[in-house]
Amino acid sequence: VNFVVCQLFALLAAIWFRTYLHSSKTSPFIRHVVATLLGLYLALFCFGWYALHFVIQSGISYYIMIIIGVENMHKYCFVFALGYLTVCQITRVYIFDYGQYSADFSGPMMIITQKITSLAFEIHDGMFRKNEDLTPSQRCLAVRRMPSLLEYLSYNCNFMGILAGPLCSYKDYITFIEGRSYQLQQSEANGKEDTKYEQTDPSPNIAVAQKLLICGLSLLFHMTITKTLPVEYNIDDNFRATASWPVRFFYLYVSLMAARPKYYFAWTLADAINNAAGFGFRGYDKNGVTHWDLISNLRIQQIEFSTSFKMFLDNWNIQTALWLKRVCYERATFSPTIQTFILSAIWHGVYPGYYLTFLTGILMTLAARAIRNNMRHYFVESPAVKLCYDIITWMATQVAISYTVVPFVLLSVKPSFTFYSSCYFCLHIASILVLLVFPLKRTQKGSKKHESIQPVWSKKLEEENLLQKNSYSTTNNSFSPKQEITCRYQALKQ
Repeated sequence: VNFVVCQLFALLAAIWFRTYLHSSKTSPFIRHVVATLLGLYLALFCFGWYALHFVIQSGISYYIMIIIGVENMHKYCFVFALGYLTVCQITRVYIFDYGQYSADFSGPMMIITQKITSLAFEIHDGMFRKNEDLTPSQRCLAVRRMPSLLEYLSYNCNFMGILAGPLCSYKDYITFIEGRSYQLQQSEANGKEDTKYEQTDPSPNIAVAQKLLICGLSLLFHMTITKTLPVEYNIDDNFRATASWPVRFFYLYVSLMAARPKYYFAWTLADAINNAAGFGFRGYDKNGVTHWDLISNLRIQQIEFSTSFKMFLDNWNIQTALWLKRVCYERATFSPTIQTFILSAIWHGVYPGYYLTFLTGILMTLAARAIRNNMRHYFVESPAVKLCYDIITWMATQVAISYTVVPFVLLSVKPSFTFYSSCYFCLHIASILVLLVFPLKRTQKGSKKHESIQPVWSKKLEEENLLQKNSYSTTNNSFSPKQEITCRYQALKQ
């Protein structure tokens, strides 16, 4: 209840912020101060004095950045922020309240940890590494001056994202605060800088209303249907003893589908709050329609109708997938896939079920990719055959996703193994057999491995989000809006 009340208050505050503290009416300093104070007030109201952890984690990380220097600060910030988060998760889970989500202050800390580590790497890229050594996305996200303490706290603890995120790049946030996002986006849309568009300020009202409608439907679904379809019923002794295999797999699917609307509600509401404040504008399409999904965290239609493991993961928790790619997968010197999955599990928390889910997910991902690479081309020539193939792969994907994430919901080892043993580890065994029969094809050494093993942070998703990025801000004074736009187009072209 605290979370919902605080988010609704944040929504009203966002409307007020955009109306009365618009960048054209007040200075970035005032906007930073108000956004930070409102964020800390919401955190204090929702979590009590546990909210001090947010300030402590951010403050110490900033101190590390200042004293260590740009050469190694990203490593120290990464270890400290993730370590502090893990310690808080351990104490909350194993000392205070195992299995309870009420007053879970570690949730906002997960987002703050993403922001701390992302910004540390972006500053390291912009102030230490050579420009030619950076990837296109790193070059465009690079921050070329140290943020002030106020800017840092505003980025980490602003009221729009402190409770549920989502993650955004530091440059996008500063661009929004300083009121330059619409100007640069209009310049891009027209292929040149045109001053007559500088004052354009598209309204987010329609986008916010649509997202609030989705929130209402998701909350209604969660409060009614979800309660009647508990995931725990999958390990009920009587159900396992009496239900047939088709019934069990059907219930597995519907129970996990019913567990998703609470995430739809939280993430879509967070997105709507940012939009209501004027943040999240991606640009115009060729018909002049505005898009407010710059920092959206999910695409519900693609999730529910995904026909592959990759498609599902690419549209679920999008900003976290990009964070994993940018801070770990792109920078790992050995076994990037293993390191990235381990980081994802650690970041999510210390429940054993999380680790079981991610280990199972590796196996499922490899098997799904192997089948797709070896079989799909036989079914795409005829529309009728392709339709049948899509229906079958949709069913298989939904069952595989549900099978994989059961431990994520059940949390503990015993109920998770009870579920898997009741299914005779069938999909684990099937995945191993698939990998033995259909080895992964590697058309290019290394690069194909990246695509096969790591669908979540694939190049396609990165390029798509580069396209959606809202005019990477001109944090470096020597970088003009025109240079930023050129940087983006070069990245997309490459």
